[in-house]
Amino acid sequence: MHNEQRTARRSAGVGRTADLATNPFRVDRDRVASSPFFARLGGVTQVVSSTGSGLLVHNRLTHSLKVAQAARAIAERLTTRPELTAVLEKLGGCDPDVVEAAALAHDLGHPPFGHLGEQVLDRLARHRFGLPDGFEGNAQSFRIITTTDVRGPKALGLDLTVAVRAAMLKYPWTRHQDLGLPVAPRGASEPDDMPGTGSSKFSAYVTEMNDLRQAREPFDGRIESWQQTVEASVMDTADDIAYAIHDLEDFHRVGVLQHATVAAELGTWQAQALDLAGLRDADLSAEIRMPGRSLETLRRRMHLKDSWVMNDEVFALAVRKVSKELVDGLLAVPFDGSVEAEQAVAGFSARWTRRLVDAVGVIEEPTPRSGHVVLAVAQWHEVQVLKFVHRRFVLLRPDLALHQRGQARLLSSLVDALEQWVTDRTEADRLPRRLHDLVELAETEYAGLARTEPSTLVGATGEMPVGPDAIRGLARGRAVVDFVASLTDNQAAALLEALSGRTGQLWTDAFVL
Repeated sequence: MHNEQRTARRSAGVGRTADLATNPFRVDRDRVASSPFFARLGGVTQVVSSTGSGLLVHNRLTHSLKVAQAARAIAERLTTRPELTAVLEKLGGCDPDVVEAAALAHDLGHPPFGHLGEQVLDRLARHRFGLPDGFEGNAQSFRIITTTDVRGPKALGLDLTVAVRAAMLKYPWTRHQDLGLPVAPRGASEPDDMPGTGSSKFSAYVTEMNDLRQAREPFDGRIESWQQTVEASVMDTADDIAYAIHDLEDFHRVGVLQHATVAAELGTWQAQALDLAGLRDADLSAEIRMPGRSLETLRRRMHLKDSWVMNDEVFALAVRKVSKELVDGLLAVPFDGSVEAEQAVAGFSARWTRRLVDAVGVIEEPTPRSGHVVLAVAQWHEVQVLKFVHRRFVLLRPDLALHQRGQARLLSSLVDALEQWVTDRTEADRLPRRLHDLVELAETEYAGLARTEPSTLVGATGEMPVGPDAIRGLARGRAVVDFVASLTDNQAAALLEALSGRTGQLWTDAFVL
């Protein structure tokens, strides 16, 4: 791709005096790394709060650093393979600095309390505030780097290059965009339990549609409009690798991932695979609490969703590999904080990261359910099994659900309190300055959309043309969501305490971004 296209920025100048690098992509990486939105991720839950475990577990910051590490390693391997040079250039290029910058930025928009916070804010954004595209972590990350972070040269976003902005678009569409494909790309289908809500995953709100179009324009004619760029695909693959390995590492450390239960599930399936395959779906569902049944359910779901790559023999080998490495290896000895235990965790993480990173390749014409950058078939199946173990034996635990229900109530109460504050005319001059500025920003954005693309707001307001009161309501909702999403876990809890009158500690704007 032409260099001027890949390095184009929204504003004129490339650098600032604060930028330490001269390579524009390294400037991007440095801008992301120096952003307070990035520093904030150290206080945002990955799956469980470190304060609740008493031990060192990953947060969104350490997760992002490891994704960036894996993404750069993948990009460097791909770009040093001569047989891939022509394909990578044809598809738009693969620069290690671009994928590293995008990987560092990919979780900037994650709200307090991990994925639970994302679900709560999406529900409130759609139902309470009538925002047509609700809330989505990937779209929030894109909004931050293009709009709400004020540390770029024009105080509007970070002014990153086109290449890095495009590399952040894991799902390069808006929530209600009609992709018109017989098979929806991964993340583009509506959730089964929320019909009519649009894509379950997307990377831009309607307020950032022009930014999305600008970022994708240089790739027109190289890749389909719904496909990730190669650099986005590298970042996405690295995210999968980090998620599959490091969350398991965390829950072994805190004693949540138990040898006996995981061994029973994987071992029973291996011993009874043929019998389990013969069960009717209804019978399998009725016996779901019995060992082996959940893994058999995964096997069937993979056939339905990913038939392009799913292979029963390879799946069985993947179960055997994970059983040997995880069950008979890492989990066989409880984590006690000793040198031996730390070395076992480090060895498991290093072996699997190396195995998966080395197994990444490039395909020129992927299916809609895949990107251009893919894991080899064997390793793809292994990642699915590793992610299954995490979901089945961590995310579905009742004690985690108890913890998360409290966090969901906290976020809902916080949004409710901020909504009352932002709509109180007598308090307009005493709003937190950041919240006040976000309301003004969103009101300008929605007013512009009402003039140029009113159809994007009709579903939310029910009126045409969209009037000032409706615009103001949408702006307040988006501002509250933006504000809450920029808090750490502890900031969210402390702010609710202050708004509820349960603390005497003074809350100031210094506590927010």
